[in-house]
Amino acid sequence: MLAAGEIHSRGTPSAKPSSPRGPDVPPTTFAPETTPTNTADAIALEARVGLSAKPKTLSPWLFYDEAGSNLFEQITELPEYYLTRTERSIFAAHAAEILHEAARNQGPAGKLTLIELGAGTATKTGILLAEAVRQQGSVVYQPVDVSETALAEATDNILSNIPGVTVRVQVADYTREALPLNRLPNTRTLALYIGSSIGNFTPEDARDVLRNLRAQLLPGDTLLLGTDLAPNGAPNANKTEAMLLAAYDDTAGTTAAFNLNVLTRLTRDLGADFDTENFRHRACWNPTQSRIEMHLESITAQRVHIPANSSGSALTINFAAGETIHTENSYKFTTAAVDSLLRAANFEATKSWQDPQHLFAVTLATAL
Repeated sequence: MLAAGEIHSRGTPSAKPSSPRGPDVPPTTFAPETTPTNTADAIALEARVGLSAKPKTLSPWLFYDEAGSNLFEQITELPEYYLTRTERSIFAAHAAEILHEAARNQGPAGKLTLIELGAGTATKTGILLAEAVRQQGSVVYQPVDVSETALAEATDNILSNIPGVTVRVQVADYTREALPLNRLPNTRTLALYIGSSIGNFTPEDARDVLRNLRAQLLPGDTLLLGTDLAPNGAPNANKTEAMLLAAYDDTAGTTAAFNLNVLTRLTRDLGADFDTENFRHRACWNPTQSRIEMHLESITAQRVHIPANSSGSALTINFAAGETIHTENSYKFTTAAVDSLLRAANFEATKSWQDPQHLFAVTLATAL
């Protein structure tokens, strides 16, 4: 699932600075706010375009209003959702080696600056930040996300718990905009793109996201990429299709609530008249595309109305019984596919780490 969110207008959070600070930069910096009108316009346009398409679709960024973000945090703690805890276990076991490899050939005065795409609340990143402080005394961390709420929480947690970290927050859509990368003297950049967020993009779009990142790095900078492995995607892998499906359709119904919340959001933000009781969550494995798909299935034939808004006139949407709205893809990778994706974006994979069950991979790559 894509760990991103929407922009909320709010002030800079109050966070007590930790000491030592590291380089002489402001401890917390927020990018200029985006007005609520822009967000509302984006929602209106996405709903009109996606729900008028055949088949119907909605972009997964719509998941992440406040309620959706909270539901996603609950999902990451579910017993079926192995991704978060597995990647965290890889960091816990290998953080020292990961940071050492990323800092290789940086010279005695060189330090790593960490930038994270789609940082969210950065709950796993703290393991890497603590190790970076241990190895180099201090570190500047630049989380990039479209959710100020999540970034504020990340900042509070990091500054309260990891002395030696300076946080420079940037609110931006890294999938479409140039990254607001602050390059500091005598530093190399380690870009973090973890959580298998890259799996939410089509292979072509995933390549373009990484190319956008590569264009703003220097040769020798590094990328740490987290990817969820496909069934039989690694030697001795223990992952099954049943395990994958359970991760996206848990018995508690939390993922179903997360998916259905998209319709609740459209009802609230656009004045639509979706009845969530008339839809159900559906997850399926597409082996040809090597991806989990999430859909919202219409239980009955129905009509939904969206009033006129900035995207155009009033809209009536007809649903046949069994028709779906495709809300998310989550691609799963073989190790060869990861290497190929990195090469296409002008990176070279240098080292990879996996958990003992070979469910998930974390790959370090160098910008060429």
